[in-house]
Amino acid sequence: MATLLLTNIGQLTTVDAKGRVLEDAAVLIEDGLVAWIGNMAHAPAAGHEIDLGGRAVLPGWVDSHSHLIFGGDRAEEFVARMAGQSYAAGGIAVTTSATGQLSDKALADLVADRRREALAMGTTWMETKTGYGLALEEETRHSVLGKPLVDSLTFLGAHLVPAGWDADDYTDLVTGPMLDAVAAYVDFVDVFCERGAFTEEQSRRVLDAARNKGLATKVHGNQLGPGPGVKLAVEFGSHSVDHVNYLDDQDLQALAGSWAGWDTATRTGTAGTVATCLPACDLSTRQPLAPGRALLDAGVRIALASNCNPGTSYTSNMNFCVATAVLQMDLTLAEAIEAATYGGALALGVADQVGSIEIGKRADLHVLDAPVAAHLAYRPGMNLTHSVYRAGKAI
Repeated sequence: MATLLLTNIGQLTTVDAKGRVLEDAAVLIEDGLVAWIGNMAHAPAAGHEIDLGGRAVLPGWVDSHSHLIFGGDRAEEFVARMAGQSYAAGGIAVTTSATGQLSDKALADLVADRRREALAMGTTWMETKTGYGLALEEETRHSVLGKPLVDSLTFLGAHLVPAGWDADDYTDLVTGPMLDAVAAYVDFVDVFCERGAFTEEQSRRVLDAARNKGLATKVHGNQLGPGPGVKLAVEFGSHSVDHVNYLDDQDLQALAGSWAGWDTATRTGTAGTVATCLPACDLSTRQPLAPGRALLDAGVRIALASNCNPGTSYTSNMNFCVATAVLQMDLTLAEAIEAATYGGALALGVADQVGSIEIGKRADLHVLDAPVAAHLAYRPGMNLTHSVYRAGKAI
């Protein structure tokens, strides 16, 4: 077997169930998987060895919410919003038009470039969504094109009702011919349950159609104000509900209740609905930051994700999201790192593969050009990624 020993790790943040942080550590990788973890003085021999010079190492980021399949940008919209114009979901139509004008190759090249950009900043597993097609042919094209370019793919035909469509008629298209066409290519079905997008009844139809297809679900919910998104996500056993800026006590209780069958100490049992917080988006839209502290205190598992998209969060920098969560959302460093790694993996149903540095898991490692992980928030905005390993291979 091909073996690689990463040694002289100043601080190793494992994000395992015990939350271990090891000093003077080493990691042995065999055929792309973690085979041994411990003090470097006791490290086994390996076919190849790399000295990391006392740098900190943590799991690769798991970005569980992004929108990479798009053309053009919406810089003018951003400038207007910073000048005081309120955000509404309607700007999605601008991106839909620009995306539809691109050839398959041009669009695929853009998605691949964005994926590489995220990988270079430590994101070793990345989800993305369709949703800038909003027509049968385009949503199908984006699903086929996107499948080989990302790690998890989500169908978001229910992103916005296109101009000229009756909302119920468009929901019929999404839940019928469109879902039939993309089902073989996607891992999840998502719906934007929000004012200006899809109502509770329409969202329920989307989630029900996905369930009937045997597909896992997600919900965009509670972003622009209180609403039924959280309730629907919990009711349908969705892997996550994303944005969650406006939550009341009933929402917190529903999310916490979904985790009643989960044993945090052993990370076994039935996982509930993850609350995915998108701090870069919150800053760009000037919405209140998602209540990550209240969610954690209520017993809800949370994720941090970039929401990389052209309208409200044009960044895939998870380092920035983690720093923001620590500095402005009242999360501890350990909580923010876990949310951006293991939490994201839970939200995508891949926590048995990635999201922590444990024996048997894929060797996805993020090496920081810093002695300790605290530098992520201590030195915000700095490029602290030294190197990235995905399935044991240096990127």
